[in-house]
Formats: sequence, structure tokens, C-alpha cells
Amino acid sequence: MKVFVHFENYRETFDIPSDLTVRGMKQKVKENFLVQLSDDKQIHCYLELKHGGAALQDCWFLRDVGIISGSTIECLIKSKRRPDLHVFSAVTGETLPITLTESLPHMTVAQLKTTVSSQSGLPVSSFRLSTLSQVQLYDCNRLHDYAIDAGNTIRLDPWEGWLTFLHGCLLGHRLAVQGHLSEEKLVMRFQLRVALYIAASLGHLDLAGWLLERGVHAEEPVGVHPYRQWCHQTSHRDSGKCPIHVAVENCQLHILKLFITKNLLALVCQDPDGREPLKIAIQHGHRECVRYLANKLFSAVSLSNVSLPMRMYLQVKRWVRAGQKRTASNQFNYSSVPRRAKVGGMLLVDGFNQPQASSKVRKTKSEAKRKITTKAVQSLLPINNLLSPSKSKQEQHQSQTRWKENDKGNTVPLLPVTTDKTLTATFVGCSTNNNLTTSAEFFSQHCCRTPRENAMYYLKIASTFTEKPWSKQLRIARTLARKHVHCMT
Repeated sequence: MKVFVHFENYRETFDIPSDLTVRGMKQKVKENFLVQLSDDKQIHCYLELKHGGAALQDCWFLRDVGIISGSTIECLIKSKRRPDLHVFSAVTGETLPITLTESLPHMTVAQLKTTVSSQSGLPVSSFRLSTLSQVQLYDCNRLHDYAIDAGNTIRLDPWEGWLTFLHGCLLGHRLAVQGHLSEEKLVMRFQLRVALYIAASLGHLDLAGWLLERGVHAEEPVGVHPYRQWCHQTSHRDSGKCPIHVAVENCQLHILKLFITKNLLALVCQDPDGREPLKIAIQHGHRECVRYLANKLFSAVSLSNVSLPMRMYLQVKRWVRAGQKRTASNQFNYSSVPRRAKVGGMLLVDGFNQPQASSKVRKTKSEAKRKITTKAVQSLLPINNLLSPSKSKQEQHQSQTRWKENDKGNTVPLLPVTTDKTLTATFVGCSTNNNLTTSAEFFSQHCCRTPRENAMYYLKIASTFTEKPWSKQLRIARTLARKHVHCMT
């Protein structure tokens, strides 16, 4: 087939086979236009092909993305700065490119964790960093202490048993989050705060609403893991961040409105640097968030007999909240319910314990109980033939005779047997062994995504073809998903 390639001020015709890949097309373009790409340690130059408003990936076939005879492909030379580091996330299975703003050798591990947290959406207290040789990186040290150079790969691991929980948080699946909460109350409260932080960062409105109903506060810092509360003086600075701050930083306006509607005190909640949400929105240049926060802060609150400015109302509410906390703390002195780390609990100190952060998946006790109960439930025998023990044998004989007579009177004659041998169409259903759950389990085992997540992934890719109508975008997504499944089998 013949296609047109537009490169700078030139337009050439190419006669190519229909099964050519984008990588093969790039090679033909380089040979025809004599393109030379400069490449060094700092800047990476590459060739990009665009069609329908979307950048084409090297592994795609041209016909799969709707390129037919007579189509036009745009060719561009682009350059980008090479990432200073690569971080492999055990939660998502992807590698994040990290570009640093300062010199790599003089950067601390704490600064690196701040950058990784902002790109991954995970709070700094929910993961640890280590080298590929399983050497854990501590916040107080610098990267050159571990002989980490530019271009190296670092590993990100969550707390042990948290892999499925964090993956559900990143996808916004409420049921996955709910089904993988810890049975320890202290750890469960920390997990809920982590989930609200991630929901605020990525804009998962449904998950955030459910967590607020569970009693999690958007103006409450995420904090550190209960096992490390004895060492909170050396904790990361960003562990004092609240979900409201992350929502403002990422311009999640709907999440921001939800938090402030739930509790107006979130308007004046300060981050570790002493900044309120309005100041954070101004520094990041989010106009919509600035407009909404300013309107809220400079409005008035109407009470039964008086109208107060928002700042004064929030000050009064702060005093009330402080009094409630003081009263609750006094009552807590006579209670045995643990709300913080207690004597006898697990204690983790940097450099003295085995790391509790890994990518292992741990089965919960609730799942084991669920499996046991399903095995214990069996089908019951019919009770039609059971007789009441209070009746005598003569009465039982009479009642059985009466039932037989009633059955004879209520019988319906069967249809006559015909000798017609004409073939009729019959429907043959699939057996219970070949159900859809088997194929879904097979797909999930060989792919890091579920079938639903895979469909959403390719629909998102197809939506980048902005110059094509929605029906063609759907066809592209279906073709790419089918090719992916075909390559797996």
C-alpha cells in the first residue's frame, strides 16, 4: 500500500507492505531522508511518527491503528533529557524515570523519596527504597554513600503483605482496598490514611468518599507505620503531609471540594513547611483551585443569630476541636483501648531489624476463613419424606393414603409420542467447566492486569487518536487488545 510521510518541509510517498511495524517504518524514513540523530549522555534524540493525533509505538502494526492506503504519517525529531535514575516499582511492575533537580552525588535519600512519592502517588511512609542487591537506603544518607551513579536502577518495595492493597488504592478499587485491610486496628487506621492520600493524589472520588465515611480525616497527616512510631523523631519530613495538601498539589478540584465540604477546617490545614492549601495552589499555579479556595476563605458563615467571617468561624472551630481532643485524652487515660504504639508491640529501628517492606503477597485470615466455610456448606437432603414425631402410625398411614388420592386427581397426562423424525434446531450450551472465570484467571496469571483493567488501558491509548472519530478509536482499542491476547497465547 502507498502512504505519505510528511517530514519538515518535504512530503514523500512510500510503497510499504500492509504488515509493516512502526519500527520498520522508522527505518525506511531514516534511509530515505538521511536522518542522523545525535545522542549523548545528557540528551536523547529520537524519531517519532504520528498519525491521527497520537504518537505511534514501535511494536504496533500500521494497519492495526487505522493506517490504510493514502494515509498521511507525520515524522518528527524530538529530544528529551535522559533520566538520572530509574525506580522499579514492585506495586505496579513499571519502571519510573526520575529526573533530579540537583547534583546526584550530593542528593540525600530523603530527597529522592520525596521525588518518587510525587511521581508514584504513594506516601513516603508506605514504601522503602533499596538497590538491586537488596541494600536498603536510609533517609539520612546520601546517594554517593551507596555508590549510586546516573542511570542506575533502584527498587521500590511496599510493606510486607501490602502489594494487593496498594495496587487497589492506585486503581481506585474500593472492594480491593476493603478486602485487604489489616486485622490490627493500629495498622488498619494507618492503611486508611494511606488509601486516602493515594485517592487524593490520583483523583479517585468514590474511594475518597468511602474513606471519609469510615472516619478518616483529610486534614490528618498520614504519619508513620505503627511499628515505627517509637522512632518518629527520625521519620521523613513528608510523613506530616495531609491528603488535602496532595489534592491541591495535583489540582484534584473534585477531591478538594469533597474534603472541604466534609470539614471546613481543611481550609487552614498546614503542611510541614507551614503552608495552607491556598498558598500551595498559588505556588503550583492551579487557577481553579486558587479561585475555589479564595472564595471559601473570604466568604461568611451564617449561624442562627449571627454571621461570621470564615477566618473567625474557623478559629472558633479550632478552639472547640482542641477542647474535644483534650477531653478525649483525659478519658483515654482511664481506658485500655490502644490508639498508639504500645509496649510489647513490634519495634523497627533502621539497621537493626529485617526489612518488613517487600513485594510478597500475604493471604489474610479472612480469606482462609471464607474458604473453610465454603467447604463446610453442603447441600441438604430433601425433607418431603420427614414425618412429624407427634403423629401416631395410624394417622400417618391415613394421611399418606389421602396424599396419594390427591395426587391421582391432580395428575396431568403426558403429550403423545410422535414418530416425526424431522430435524429441529437445538441449542447446545457450554459446560460448567468452560466458564468465563477460567479464562479470566488465565489472563490474570499471564498479565499484570485484569481483563477490565486491560480494556481500560487500551481504551486510554486509543483515546489519544484525537483526530479520529470515537467508533474508529474503539476499533483500534479492540484490535490492540486482541493482538495482546494473541501474543500471550
